[in-house]
Amino acid sequence: MSRHHRNRSWAPAPQPLPRDAWVIDDHTHVASVVPFARAMNHEAQEKGQPAVPVYDEDQLLAQAAAVGVAGIIDVGCELPHLETAVRMALDHPGVVHAALAIHPNEAVLHGHRGVPGPDGLPLHYQPWHDTSFEDALAEVHRLALAHPEQVVAIGETGMDLFRTGQGAKEIQREAFRAHIALAKELGLPMQIHDRDAHREVIDTLLVDGSPERTVFHSFSGDAEMAGIARDQGWYLSFSGIVSYKGNDDIREAARIVGPEHVMVETDAPYLTPMPYRGRTNAPYMIPYTLEALAQAMGMSVPDVARATRAVTRTVYGV
Repeated sequence: MSRHHRNRSWAPAPQPLPRDAWVIDDHTHVASVVPFARAMNHEAQEKGQPAVPVYDEDQLLAQAAAVGVAGIIDVGCELPHLETAVRMALDHPGVVHAALAIHPNEAVLHGHRGVPGPDGLPLHYQPWHDTSFEDALAEVHRLALAHPEQVVAIGETGMDLFRTGQGAKEIQREAFRAHIALAKELGLPMQIHDRDAHREVIDTLLVDGSPERTVFHSFSGDAEMAGIARDQGWYLSFSGIVSYKGNDDIREAARIVGPEHVMVETDAPYLTPMPYRGRTNAPYMIPYTLEALAQAMGMSVPDVARATRAVTRTVYGV
């Protein structure tokens, strides 16, 4: 389908999960769904397509609850978004919890230390990047201490060698190490962003020693990496990419670590599962990803849902 004819509307709501198989979205950015949907609506109207509704945060959470997604871990990983995630958790107690960090691609922009990566995109600094990385991470620390009931993880942190070039690799690694140390200091689990940096991330974790509960968000590795994760007791969180054609390694990884180490997420507004790839993602889409995960693991959807819920509770205490 051409960009002109691409369907920009919301995907239909999936069949609700059974009442005893409700789940938690392990990693999402609900506040970012709103402007993303607004942009989709603008594109649709420019192309003469029907308007795309723009829902607010409360509506998005209600839509998720209606299909059995009873809670979310909302991730704030840019300096201006840290307090946004905490605010959502304060406004929706017991439903929203926060994970906070400085994203690996953001870490190198703080202090204007970025290097263009293989994605070919130019560097784009924002006013908050005048703040040093050290001061930005200090804000993560401050908020985690100030809101211990709301902040349940450090993340997403890690390494990304697709958007950040090799010239800033060690800067990114040092930022990752600082987050590892912070997660250990606070006794919190850590969510990892790993893009085109599997070996670098694993080596850093093994050298520094990983936090007791380490989660690879939107796992994109292969069977070998899954075996390492299994042996180290790490957890894998699967997004809509587990449903994408050609991602057999990711599906194999779920089988390797087994239901005791698997979680499910959206990473909304991105990574929408098939057959709705390219549309705005939101937590209500979780059942579609669970279907792909269940098929990969040879389990029923309710059983996989219950397994991911149990793991999420174990990791975050929610």
